[in-house]
Amino acid sequence: MSNIAQDFVEEYIRGVLEPSQGIIRDMEEYASENRIPIVHPEVAKLLEVLIMGHNSSRILEIGTAIGYSAIIMAKAAGEKGTVDTIEIDEGMISQATKYIRAAGLEGRVNVLQGDAREVLRQMDGSYDLIFIDGAKGHYEEMFNSSLELLRTGGMIICDNVLFRGMVASSGLVKRRKITIVKRMRKFLKYITAHPRLNTAIVPIGDGLSISCRREI
Repeated sequence: MSNIAQDFVEEYIRGVLEPSQGIIRDMEEYASENRIPIVHPEVAKLLEVLIMGHNSSRILEIGTAIGYSAIIMAKAAGEKGTVDTIEIDEGMISQATKYIRAAGLEGRVNVLQGDAREVLRQMDGSYDLIFIDGAKGHYEEMFNSSLELLRTGGMIICDNVLFRGMVASSGLVKRRKITIVKRMRKFLKYITAHPRLNTAIVPIGDGLSISCRREI
């Protein structure tokens, strides 16, 4: 239970989505068996729809893990789409690389190793869509660096912004999570009031924010 949507709603949505197949199903099983967090199925589907509807071809991801969302986004972006994805953990990079190779996406998914905060400062270029799913306590810093890499009209999507419902309800906050919840609340206020952005907060999965860069 995510504390975001009621269980029966999540179960219904997942029940009407087409079952995963092939390598995507294999990755879901691996993540479940090894307790590796990946995006929820309904979030994965929304990413696909946004990428296809937005014609996003150049994508940046912060937080690769085993490469699940990177592969989903690369497939949604079509044959000319590319994904640069940042990960600090060598073990995760090794596993992600295996899956990327198995998916036949070696030339389109590029894994960058390092602390995302440092890697982002060294990057340039213009991305159509940026997906942030890294260390929650550093979202604001990573978001600001990402914004400088986003084209006008591009989107930044952040996962886990409602953090098991704790961000929305103080009654759910566990003592050891107080700091991260405070930071996430501050982050959401920041991006929803940002003059260069139009931001929506979507209560699916563990909570998503979707920000579109305005033309100024």
